[in-house]
Amino acid sequence: MLRDSYSPIGIFDSGVGGLTVAKAIMAALPNEDILYFGDTAHLPYGEKSREAIIRYSLEISEFLYNKGIKILVIACNSASAAAYDPLCAHWGDRLPIVNVIDPVVQYVCKNGFRKIGIIGTKATINSGVYTAKLLKACENIEVKAKPTPLLAGMIEEGLYGTEVSKSLIRHYMEGENFEKMEGLILGCTHYPLIQPEVSAFFNHSIQILDTPKIVAEHLKKVLEDTGLLSPSQYKGEYHFYLSDLTESFKEISGHFLGFLPVLEQVRL
Repeated sequence: MLRDSYSPIGIFDSGVGGLTVAKAIMAALPNEDILYFGDTAHLPYGEKSREAIIRYSLEISEFLYNKGIKILVIACNSASAAAYDPLCAHWGDRLPIVNVIDPVVQYVCKNGFRKIGIIGTKATINSGVYTAKLLKACENIEVKAKPTPLLAGMIEEGLYGTEVSKSLIRHYMEGENFEKMEGLILGCTHYPLIQPEVSAFFNHSIQILDTPKIVAEHLKKVLEDTGLLSPSQYKGEYHFYLSDLTESFKEISGHFLGFLPVLEQVRL
């Protein structure tokens, strides 16, 4: 199948969280076609083994590759931590791959952060990938990481912006000294949906990094550098695939994207 600058961008996540990245990409690259895959049958990835995440990621990448994508965006921190290297090894030069961790690490170093906090799923935090990459790439940086495993499921259930959400944020953040950090990385693509609540908890005193925007800007540069940026003058078309057509995804996706997406269920 011919792949060129007119081919679509492939994006995948375990569920609704990756829509934060997809939305930012739509805003930064309005002329690009996008294929989004939400692996709702296996969410949340944060509670899965590394081997399972790699298997799911390979299956999804095969599906999207066969749909003709020109580049793959892993819009999931757990999958970025566990499956990025295996995916790169599998696809080689056939398919460029962007994850959601490396662009944020580059941003932190470039902007001179000296104290940075990270929250994410157990899979992401326990992998140590953020901490290792930050300590290697940035000079004189202090990193504080904490797993917050219940947040992704809460968001998947559409409970962000409620007392449940506020209580969970308080439960995880109180007494952890994150307020001493200069910035906080929301190390799960679900978490931008609760970014206002997290910022409010800290009385807006620390910078909450806008991961989707950082990733979208990085993707744009990769497409420019590889000659794959779409020359189309028309608004991109979007297709959404799910491994399980859940009611929560229907409700949250429409609310968050600002339009009601057409969802197609596929069995891999």
